[in-house]
Order: sequence, then C-alpha cells, then structure tokens
Amino acid sequence: MTATATQGPRGRPDPRSRSGRPPGDHASPGTSPSPGAALAVLPRVLSRALAWTDAHRSHFTLPDDVLEPHTQVNATLKPLGELAQLGSTIRRATAPGTPEHELAGDLVTYAWQQVARGDLLLELLRAEPFAAYPYEIYAAFAGYGLRHEGFEALARPLTATRAWAHTEQHANRQLGLVNSERRVGVVTHTDAGGVLSRTWLGGLSEPWMFEGPSGYALTHTVFHLTDWGRMPDRVPERIDGYLRTWLPAWADGCLESGQWDLTGELLAVAAALPGPPPTALLDAVWPVLADVQHTSGCVPETGVPVREDAPPDPYPFIDCYHSTLVTAFAAALSLRSLRSPGPTRQTDEAGPGRERHTP
Repeated sequence: MTATATQGPRGRPDPRSRSGRPPGDHASPGTSPSPGAALAVLPRVLSRALAWTDAHRSHFTLPDDVLEPHTQVNATLKPLGELAQLGSTIRRATAPGTPEHELAGDLVTYAWQQVARGDLLLELLRAEPFAAYPYEIYAAFAGYGLRHEGFEALARPLTATRAWAHTEQHANRQLGLVNSERRVGVVTHTDAGGVLSRTWLGGLSEPWMFEGPSGYALTHTVFHLTDWGRMPDRVPERIDGYLRTWLPAWADGCLESGQWDLTGELLAVAAALPGPPPTALLDAVWPVLADVQHTSGCVPETGVPVREDAPPDPYPFIDCYHSTLVTAFAAALSLRSLRSPGPTRQTDEAGPGRERHTP
C-alpha cells in the first residue's frame, strides 16, 4: 500500500470508442471540441473540488489507534497521504495569492499536523522498517519542504540495506520509490531509466491492451517520472509521442464506461507532458468531467453521476474522495499547462517555507 501511488477503482474501460458518445450524450474526444472549452470550466471545477475537500477534511483525520495493527491503512493513512501529495502539487501549480493556492497549502498543513509534524511517521517506520509506505508518505511532505530529522536519521540506514534495494514490486511502484528518494534527497537505490523500461508505458505496450489496472499503472508511471507534473521534461520523446497519440482514445473509452477517476488521471497525464498541451483533448474531455462533478464539488469514482443538488453528500466519502482530489489535481495542472504552455521545470522543492522538525 502507498498513499502516493495507489491503484484506483477496478474497471476495464474500452480504449476504442464504440458509439463515439459517452454517458449523457456529451461530445467525445473523437469529435471536434470547442476551442477554449477547457478553460471555460476549469476554474470552477478546481474551486468546487477544493471546497468539497476542505468541507470534508474531518474525514481525513487519523483515528487515535492509527498505529495499532488492526487499523485499516487504506482507510486512514492512504487518504491522508493522498491529501498531502495532491494538495502540495495543487499549491505549486496555482498562482500565489489565489484562494485555491492558499486553500491547498492549508490542507497540506492540516495533513502535516495529523502526522504530528512527522513524529507519527517515525513511529510507523520503527514499527515497519520493511515497508515503503511510511517513507513515501513522508516524501510527499519532504518534497513540499516539511522535514523531520529523526525520521530521516532512521530512514538513511534502512534505505541503504540490500532488502530495500531488492524489495519485489511492480515497476511503476518501484519508480514511485525512486521519486520518493529523490524528494528526500538521498541516492536512489536503482536507475530510474531502467525501471521505466520495465513499465507498461515504458514498453510502449499495444494501445488496445489498455484497461483499468494498466491505465492506473500508466498514469502513475507518468506521475512518478515527472514528480507529479513538476518536471514534464523527464518524459522521453518516444513516450510523449505515444501518449499524445493514444490518450484521446483511452479517455474516450473511460468516458463511455463511466470511469471518472481514471479519466481525471489521464487528464493529469495530458497536462504533465512537455511542450504544448494537447488542447483538443483537454477541450473535449474537461466539459464532460465538469458535468459529472456534483454541485457540492465531489466527483464519483465510477458509475452514473447524481444530478440532484440534494443530498449534499451524494456519495460515501470513500467512493469519491480520491476522484475529487484527482479532479482538482488534474484541473490545476491543466490550467497551468493551458495558460503557460511549454516545459515547466521548478527547482524549488519547498512550499511556503522549509520546516525542519527535530523531536
């Protein structure tokens, strides 16, 4: 399990558009989109998704028994880690002084407080030195400038072990660990290029073999490769061309099958590519996802969206928090990409200011 590289809902979206029309009879990526359609809806989508997340921040609160063996990590630390990761990315992608920028930073601060400014993650690392997820959650904060000296002092010898270098995991997950090591600032345990070549995406797999699990593996490969959209120039030219060719078909299949969470992740991938953004794709897909978003701001992971304004919480939290965060994340990257097209390399890893916590 990891809070920063999770597989989403199951599903087998068909990458081939059968009718050319997704649920609700919206225009699909295969049709001619209206120029500027994405920019027309993105500010509202981002604002609403962040407002919903803020209104439901209590659902991210860790229970008192979070360190106990019986506690379900996927229902506690995973959502909080995702809040930290995507919140920090949204803050970096938005303009200082805007409500979205400030709210995203506030949500990351809240998540940091929930882990006791790193103390809780140190306890997790002590209890499970063989597990990668405490390190990956910590890296989400470290990449934002929030650090804990005690955690890093223990992590250094652990990440130098043979066991750490030879943990058996899928290639895209290993790429996530490499990115976490980069964020913390230690020597990576393996070469990222070699790992990338073993991923579904790095192998330029046959595009008609795309389905749910491979789709999430693909999106997270790009997220880890680019440090969640921060360094698009890390995407090799051959992969950039492959993605620009096939993202429209895959997004179309996801729309038709109601895979809203994966649709959001594919949009984030599109916005994380180097060079000019794929505007036709963004203009075609964003209005559809904007229509799926509930008036409260949440987005369901899958299925037929609720259209009524009431109830205020149309979906259980566990069934919409991730897709709502992903929608906000993708919207922030898309706005940045459309407003400032071209490679974006940011050298400052920190958020508002580097905090180093010594217990």
